[in-house]
Amino acid sequence: MHDVVRRYTLRADPRREGAQFRIAYAEELNPRQLEAATTLDGPILVVAGAGSGKTRTLVYRVARLVESGVPPGAILLLTFTRKAAEEMLRRASALVGGSCAQVAGGTFHSFAHLTLRRHGQTVGLSSGFTILDRSDSEDVINLLRSELGLDRKEKRFPRKQAVTALYSMAVNRQATLAHLLAEEYPHLYDQLDAIVQLHARYVEFKARRQLVDYDDLLVKLRDALAEPALATYLGRQYRYLMVDEYQDTNVLQADIVRRLASAHDNVMVVGDDAQSIYAFRGADVRNIMEFPQQFPGTRVITLDQNYRSTQPILDLANAIINRAPEKYTKNLFTVRGDGERPALVQARDEPEQSHFVAQRILELREEGVPLGEIAVLFRSSFHSFDLEIALSRRNIPFVKRGGFRFVESAHVKDVLAHLRVVENPEDAVSWHRILLLLEGVGPKSSQDLLARIGGVPRPWEALAAAPGRGRTAGEVQRLAQLLVDVAAAATPGERLGHILAYYGPVLRRLHPEDYPKRERDLEQFAVIAERYRSTTSLLADMALEPPTDSVAGVLAGDGEDEGMVTLSTIHSAKGLEWHAVFVLWAADGRFPSMYGVQDDADIEEERRLMYVAVTRAKDRLYLTYPIEVYDRGLGLVLAKPSRFVEGLDADLLEPVALVDEAID
Repeated sequence: MHDVVRRYTLRADPRREGAQFRIAYAEELNPRQLEAATTLDGPILVVAGAGSGKTRTLVYRVARLVESGVPPGAILLLTFTRKAAEEMLRRASALVGGSCAQVAGGTFHSFAHLTLRRHGQTVGLSSGFTILDRSDSEDVINLLRSELGLDRKEKRFPRKQAVTALYSMAVNRQATLAHLLAEEYPHLYDQLDAIVQLHARYVEFKARRQLVDYDDLLVKLRDALAEPALATYLGRQYRYLMVDEYQDTNVLQADIVRRLASAHDNVMVVGDDAQSIYAFRGADVRNIMEFPQQFPGTRVITLDQNYRSTQPILDLANAIINRAPEKYTKNLFTVRGDGERPALVQARDEPEQSHFVAQRILELREEGVPLGEIAVLFRSSFHSFDLEIALSRRNIPFVKRGGFRFVESAHVKDVLAHLRVVENPEDAVSWHRILLLLEGVGPKSSQDLLARIGGVPRPWEALAAAPGRGRTAGEVQRLAQLLVDVAAAATPGERLGHILAYYGPVLRRLHPEDYPKRERDLEQFAVIAERYRSTTSLLADMALEPPTDSVAGVLAGDGEDEGMVTLSTIHSAKGLEWHAVFVLWAADGRFPSMYGVQDDADIEEERRLMYVAVTRAKDRLYLTYPIEVYDRGLGLVLAKPSRFVEGLDADLLEPVALVDEAID
């Protein structure tokens, strides 16, 4: 197989001549879908707009290939989840009577695994290599971290989970660790040498023991395909290659596709450049934009008939994405007809924004829209914190996707625990939590301190008098002084200010890899606390049980089974749809975010994120933003609508300015 082989061109299968097809393709597909499903040879890029039936198109193309005489085993379908591949092949088999059972389908990683089992010797792997899952990789990193003494450094070294994620990102982006730290984790850059040293030890450890992690599967497959003989061999085996969600591929995956198809160029990729929103995972929108250059002679087919949304929603989506400087031009349209114009809702402040959303959800429910058909989408997880409280007050059940619920975040729970022990000195659970945050205090020391201060009206005074030695004694004294200051403060906002000043260094010590994100969560908590007059009320609202059980039970008692409202980051909502969608915090500075936007490429990904959010809605769409925004550094600032919707034609959005209402 290592002899020099020549590139060959696959000729049309003679069995296609005069083929009789069981499926009436022209009746089942619209003209663009039909073109995509029945164009079989050569490179094809299907630009599939949101809700345009791309999965249906892929299914019918698999069926068409099989009906045209292509052996099922000569077709390779690569997707991003095994479930997606299985569902497509199941549907294709139903169309052609089970003939698709031999089609090779799965994820890039599963295909890489099978290929390397058979041909891994090309890159020095035996057929018996072992795959490390994510937790295995983290354990190896932790072992090597200890061997190198990195767990004993004066400055805390990032935890195993953060280091593993960092290495994975570097591989998927094909970036150096130095570049990645400088661009995205500058607070870790002073530990670059140690991080690089640990990575080298990790690579050597795996190689010596015939171990591969998930990222190695792609790297080693790419490297194996650099051998022309293997690339040609696999090209002859898989004469037709199909790739779903191509806009989400990374540099490695695009290179694998190029090499797999080098023998024949019979490759169809399906995706939407306007929905490329996973750069933080390594996805590269350049892959889909440059596909025609990588495969000269590419036929580009655009699917732009939308089966999900009303035309006013699609008009807004088209206008948003048409402002992108580089794109595949498409104009989404539907035969569903008109509906309500999307609303741009201007609230006075965040509480009024939350009040509007919660109240409108209740009104939609009264109009017959099930709660399970309503979603609230947001750019960042902390954008929903205030709304979560408002929904809980009204007994509106919800499920949150992407990020933690506000009060489930470890750093928020830490801060709340400090407030709780001042409000209720008998709260042993909260005492235990804040004592364990102290360096040098373990479970036994915590229990000893709790025994000393238990039953005392002002336990922080007893804590200050507790005996101790060295650094731990100083830690205990600082905590005692903090609690004295918190107890003396007049308002929840002032109390939280003391706690955050104290907790900042603790947060950085406990979470060195992602403390900037957690700090933004706490800044949002501080904004919420400023609105309360009593700590008791603040803690009561924070402690409300998520209403998924008790409230769902009440609703079931009414004979309804309507599910729960979905709260979701936009990243977690991709591929989903709802009757009514609220896009929260559609304000410049929040969407696009003022954090993490470094250049024009970041801005364009934010624009695509707005496009994805808008196209999740089927019938009702509300974009909301408050005009008064509190920033801890700047104070009260006035916000304006997101740049992605500001200045659009007046007939695209229905402006709604809320009147002042009492916020309960």
